[in-house]
Amino acid sequence: MQTRRDWLRSSIGIGGLILAPPSILSAKEKLNFQPRSIDSIIRLSSNENPYGPSKRVQERIKNSFVHGCRYPYAYSDELAEQLAKKHGVSPESIIVTGGSTEGLKITGLTFASKGGEIISGQPTFLAMMNYAKQWGATINWVPVGEDKGYDLDEIEKRITSKTKLIFLCNPNNPTGTLVPAKRLVDFCDAASKETIVFSDEAYYDFIETPNYPSLVDAVKRGDNVIVSKTFSKVYGMAGLRVGYLIAKPDLAAQIRKNIVAMSNVLAIEAAKEALQDDSFYQFSLNKNREAKARIYKLLDHLNLDYVTSHTNFIFFHSKKDIRELGPAMLKKGVRIGRPFPPFYDWCRVSSGTLEEVDIFIKGMLEVYGA
Repeated sequence: MQTRRDWLRSSIGIGGLILAPPSILSAKEKLNFQPRSIDSIIRLSSNENPYGPSKRVQERIKNSFVHGCRYPYAYSDELAEQLAKKHGVSPESIIVTGGSTEGLKITGLTFASKGGEIISGQPTFLAMMNYAKQWGATINWVPVGEDKGYDLDEIEKRITSKTKLIFLCNPNNPTGTLVPAKRLVDFCDAASKETIVFSDEAYYDFIETPNYPSLVDAVKRGDNVIVSKTFSKVYGMAGLRVGYLIAKPDLAAQIRKNIVAMSNVLAIEAAKEALQDDSFYQFSLNKNREAKARIYKLLDHLNLDYVTSHTNFIFFHSKKDIRELGPAMLKKGVRIGRPFPPFYDWCRVSSGTLEEVDIFIKGMLEVYGA
């Protein structure tokens, strides 16, 4: 019986869709960037970077074990100073968290608990809203437009005295859309005068639009804006749990009171090294670009519409109920994204390594009978 690996090595795939040569990476890339080996179930479900942590980061982690007996505060302060320099803000504006998810949760708790309102697009990343609801917040959902992007006009109309936060995930998860640059700046300028705008920029590094603005610029101007960043995506450190918030000092001080988990010494030291490892950073971006191109080619072949992605995943019109497509693909050895109501006939798939993407392509061709 032919195995998946045998198939990849012996075939260029149906319709020329499989383009990868037998050796995907050079020996040097394998040594320095440590791609995962092929698992029995390919995980293309959580927008993880399948590469990394890089060899440099791994060595920094090993050398940091001697500091494992120490609390992380001083180490975190050093990372905050490094991040402040990177973004051109004061260290008081940086809050290092246990993954950006902690930052989202504590921000929702800080500003919207006990009846405060959060306005958010739907669908989007839910960590802030789900957590804030447990503490008495209310959520004002604004459906995405036909282009699957945020309806900022409608969001702006809904701002009232009850609105404590506006949550933007930009680029958005799960749709992969990006707010047009000028519209983002204009919206932020107006909305931040009435409430706090929170911008989740977990996927900002993958944006290829030249000179696309980060809302860190608004923080520098002193606007009521909070930005979240993470080491989980392009830096390949999802399992280490380190992220950070950027806000003007008075907002940061309020948030800092609710920090629960923080991160740990090993993750913090890994983050410091990751910021210096430009080779891995560029490698991750290049491989993500190649993987998405291959997935686009598959979707074109299957005549399935998709949203051009500014992230490390693609949101496509599956024309099959995701609650049925998910189990079908799992039988092919590939785990894809969960349902994102109300788009039950849409699917989110992460980019993966090129070899993993080829296995996804093979599974999709079989499921769709193409």
